[in-house]
Order: sequence, then structure tokens, then C-alpha cells
Amino acid sequence: MKNLENDHRVRVTKLLIRKAFTSLLSEKPIESITVKELCALAGINRGTFYTHYQDIYELLGEIEEAMVSEIDAALLSLADNSGSPTTLVAICTEVFQCLKDNSDMCTIMLGNYCDKQFVARLLALGKQACLKSYSSYFKEASPRSIEYFYSFVSAGCIGLLRRWMEDGMDGAPLEIARMAEQIMLTGVGFLDMSS
Repeated sequence: MKNLENDHRVRVTKLLIRKAFTSLLSEKPIESITVKELCALAGINRGTFYTHYQDIYELLGEIEEAMVSEIDAALLSLADNSGSPTTLVAICTEVFQCLKDNSDMCTIMLGNYCDKQFVARLLALGKQACLKSYSSYFKEASPRSIEYFYSFVSAGCIGLLRRWMEDGMDGAPLEIARMAEQIMLTGVGFLDMSS
């Protein structure tokens, strides 16, 4: 019973730290965040913070690793559940759902003080699944063209995600994924379909 109680306390403490950290990170770059102000905002003492983390960067690393693992697991389960190529909607829905589940971190990752290497790492996660899916849609396209298409579309998806966040992530991930797919497949023709 004691371990369970301690595990609960650890989870609650880490949640308080994460919430305070992402709040601060939405206002300023990580270099400007101090452990002292983070602890004050989280309502914990510095000793508690240092029980769990060596510094702010270790905290950021843990949050980012958890998010990468979650997206990676979602994409892996898509690959395992079908023998045929995964659809664009399925890929986007899984990624958008993970981002919505981690909306605090999503806000940070796409905000003014984002970690560009982390964003690149997330884009790389979905790349193989997307390239395989695009290849099944566009059988005549060269691998080089598909790579360029992915670069274009992934940048567009980031813009779509930013807009979704500005709207308070109103709308289900599936709805946003379908919108992304329609834009990818029909380009400007999407506007005729969305009246």
C-alpha cells in the first residue's frame, strides 16, 4: 500500500511540475526558466524538483521522450494491424490524437519557443508510414517526388495543427485528419468540398 501511495504522489508531483513547466515555456525560452520560478508555480520546493530531475533540460527530455514513445507506439500499432498500407487519415488521426492528449506539450512544440530539433524528430517518426502510404496512392510517382511531397505536406500539417490549437483543439482528431487528407489529395479543390 505504501508503494502505491508513493507512486501516486510521484505522479501528482510530476504532473504539477510538467504543468508549471509548460506554462512557463509558453511564455519564454527554456534558457530563461529557473528551477526556483518553476517550483513556485508548481507549489513545490526545490528539493522535490531535484528528487526527480537534475535540471530543467532533463525535465524537457523526459516529456519529449514520453511524447515520442506515445506517437511511435501509435504508428507501430497501425503498421501491425494491417497488411495493406495505412491510410493517410489513419496516420494523421493517430498523430493528432497523441498531440491532443499532450496538448500542453503540443502548444509548446509549435509555439514561439519551440525546440526545432524535437519537431524534426516528430516529423521523422511519421515519415516512413507516410511515404509508404503515398507510394500506394501515387504508384507512378518517383521516390524523390514522394519525398518532396512529404516535405510539403508535413509543413502544411504543422500549419494545420497550429490553427487547430488556436481554435482550442476544437474538433476531433479524426475530423482534422480527414481535412488534412482532403487538402493533401485535392489541393485547392478542398475549398470547393468544404462549403
